[in-house]
Order: sequence, then C-alpha cells, then structure tokens
Amino acid sequence: MTGVALALLAAIGFGVDDFVGGIASRQVAAIRVVLVSYPIAMVLLGVLAAVIGGPISAGAVIWGSLGGIGQACGVWWLYAALGAGPISVVSPLTAVLTATVPVAIGIAMGERPGLVAAVGIGLAMVAVVLVSRRATTDDGTPHRFTTAVALLTIGSGVAFGLNFVLMHQAPVESKLWPLLFARISATVLVIVAAAASRNLRVPSGKPLRLALTLPVLDAGANVAMLLALHASLLSLTGVLISLYPAATVVLAMVVLRERVTRWQALGMILAAVSVSMIAAK
Repeated sequence: MTGVALALLAAIGFGVDDFVGGIASRQVAAIRVVLVSYPIAMVLLGVLAAVIGGPISAGAVIWGSLGGIGQACGVWWLYAALGAGPISVVSPLTAVLTATVPVAIGIAMGERPGLVAAVGIGLAMVAVVLVSRRATTDDGTPHRFTTAVALLTIGSGVAFGLNFVLMHQAPVESKLWPLLFARISATVLVIVAAAASRNLRVPSGKPLRLALTLPVLDAGANVAMLLALHASLLSLTGVLISLYPAATVVLAMVVLRERVTRWQALGMILAAVSVSMIAAK
C-alpha cells in the first residue's frame, strides 16, 4: 500500500505541475519556463539528498543522469505540446504512452504480457485516435492537435516512460542522490537547448510567477516517484503515476473551462482502462 500511495501522490504532483507549466508555456517559450524551474528544483533536491544521506554510488550517478535527460526532454516537449495544443487531449495521451514504454521494454527483454495486457495495448491505440480530435477553450481560441503537437506529445510520452525505467535501476541504498544527478543533467540539457534556440533568458510577469511555483511541485513529485519505484513493481508504479492527467484535466475544465467532446471523453475512459489492463498480471 505504501508504494501505491506514493505513486498516486506523485501522479497528483505531476498533474498539477503539468497544468501550471502548460499555462505558463502559452505565453512564453516552454524552454524558458523550465529554465527557471529546473535549477531551483536542483537545489531543493540537493538539500533533501544531503539531509537524508546515503552513499553516492556509480549507479546513482549513471542511472540518475540518464533518467534526468529523459525527464528533461519529456517535460520540455510536454510543455510545448500543452502550450500549443488542448491540455485535455495532450496530457492523457502522453500518460498512455508513458505507461506503455516500460511494458514494451519488458517485452524486448523477454517478458510476455498476458491476454489482458495485450488487449490493453490495443485499447490504448484506439484511445490515441479518439482523444486526437480538436478541442477549444471558452474564449473561442482553437488549440488544435496538429502534427507538430502530436510529435511533441509522442516524444514526451516515450521520454517519460524511459525515465521510469532508468530511475528504477538506480540503487535503493543511494536514497535521493539519483534525483540530484538527474536534475543536474536535466538542467545542463535545458541550458544548452535554451542557448541553441536563443531562449537563454528567464520570463517575466505572470509566466515567471507561474514558473517559480513549479520547483516545489517538481521536487515533491520526483521524490514520491523514486520512493514508489523502489517500493513496488515498475509496471504497477508506472501505470499509477501515469494517471496524473486526472488532476490536469480537472484543472483544465474548472479553471480554463475547456470542453471535452463525447468522443474525447470516451477516448480518455479507454485510456484509463488501457493503462489498468496493461499493468494487469
């Protein structure tokens, strides 16, 4: 039960984090939002890791750093997708792909899912089609699920899925140190990407205020994620954390009053069912 509770806590944290980050990214480039949140989260995680202790092993450095690269790409692409597309479509679709990646890697390593899991993967593909329909906000501004948004969403889901797999390999005895190295590598990648895209400057005004709320959400969600990955099975934990769009969609409906069509609603239901079936044993 501890692993389940931690996974759900991580899901809530990531869901709220994605909503806030997506809103900020509708006003400035997504990379500029992450440019603010990541370095601060790195400091917070460094302090937590030092206080809690544990040995700094090679595994903590290697797996943490690789996981950080995956998460950095995932967050950057997700914020960009949320900023350009409909939140109530991008977020659930990313979650389905995030949950599917650990399963696919398991199959490649010799695991064979049962019939229920296979059906779940098929339902996920149907969900992809259904949730890809156009959505608008109450102000009449269309946020279309374009090809660019689709590619960003798929890339984000795959990157997040790989992050789960990589962080699951981090040694338990290192405690929170893998998270620090993950955030260090992610921060370096974000700075390089920001410089390459000529976005190496922090935002101002409302986007900056929103970005400053992200580090606490980010650090808390990542701590809960790592603890959950170490306390339970990778497949189970990954699926539970992938339920984070529940918080994102609720906030999008309440705050932005985004409208969800019947087909999109069906797609999200199928998405929820599919991630549960994928995790079934």
